[in-house]
Amino acid sequence: QVQLVESGGGLVQPGGSLRLSCAASGGSFSIFTVGWYRQAPGKQRELVATITSRGEKTYADSVKGRFTISRDNAKNTVYLQINSLQPEDTAVYYCYRHSLIPGAVGTWGQGTQVTVSS
Repeated sequence: QVQLVESGGGLVQPGGSLRLSCAASGGSFSIFTVGWYRQAPGKQRELVATITSRGEKTYADSVKGRFTISRDNAKNTVYLQINSLQPEDTAVYYCYRHSLIPGAVGTWGQGTQVTVSS
């Protein structure tokens, strides 16, 4: 069974950057759509970005121009480059591997904390 492990979070000052990684073990990423989500304290989990198996990308309006999703299928890893971080980006960031079956539940990672504070 596939497991997803996120890394790269941390404490960063406003205006800083981070690169989050989501590595898959026990399964593949290459044929799946993968998304990054985030959940801030007291708020619902929201979609940040997705990337399809063909490399097509979508972003939430709130992060367009600052976040970049990418994938390295050889490394079974999906990345989220986050630039110009703002305090409102503070959240736990999760990656999610969509199921190939429409409507079926995919696989979540355990999350990585991003805190933006001076």
